[in-house]
Amino acid sequence: MANAQVPSSVGPRYWAVPVGRAMIAVIPAIIITFNRDHSAQLGLVVFGAFALASGLFLVLVGPRSLTVTTDRSLFLIHGVVSMVAGALALAFHTGGHGLFLFVVSVWGAVTGLLEIYAGIRVRSRPLPAKDWLFTGIGAAVLALLLLLLPPNPVVSVGLFGAYLVFLVVFLPIAGLSLKGDSPRQRAGATASADAAPANTATDDLDSL
Repeated sequence: MANAQVPSSVGPRYWAVPVGRAMIAVIPAIIITFNRDHSAQLGLVVFGAFALASGLFLVLVGPRSLTVTTDRSLFLIHGVVSMVAGALALAFHTGGHGLFLFVVSVWGAVTGLLEIYAGIRVRSRPLPAKDWLFTGIGAAVLALLLLLLPPNPVVSVGLFGAYLVFLVVFLPIAGLSLKGDSPRQRAGATASADAAPANTATDDLDSL
């Protein structure tokens, strides 16, 4: 009997989710990269706008493009956590460097672990596992560096800017890879489904 291909945990239109997340990160990445003012206030405003927009995007679009209930729940939580963190940063944008470190590191740790867990769960399925693991590890590393490095607003805001650049570069590649792979996944799954009954019938004849 032929081995059936493991089904994907993402729908055919999921590729637009990483691409959309990258587009949301473009303007914040440009602001931090080309702005000499790496103050904590700027960091809180930019992070707040980015987290609020990306969280809202994930809540509205992400779950609709996922085919597994657990994955939908994980990314829904991811979106809600981002929205809460973004709203908190914007509401208290004058809170200083300590608040920036707290909000961004907690956000990075929580959302990073959610994506790492999601990637580990689907490690036997095509493509999304690698993408979710990379973005999750990126957020977790950001949180870890913010906690371990000496407290300096220029360094902290610069690290967040580097994380945004990572998203801008990596996520479109991940999304377009998923878009190109979707027809092959559907064709492979169809071929496996067609081959299974034929092989079963052959096995039955051989046993007679």
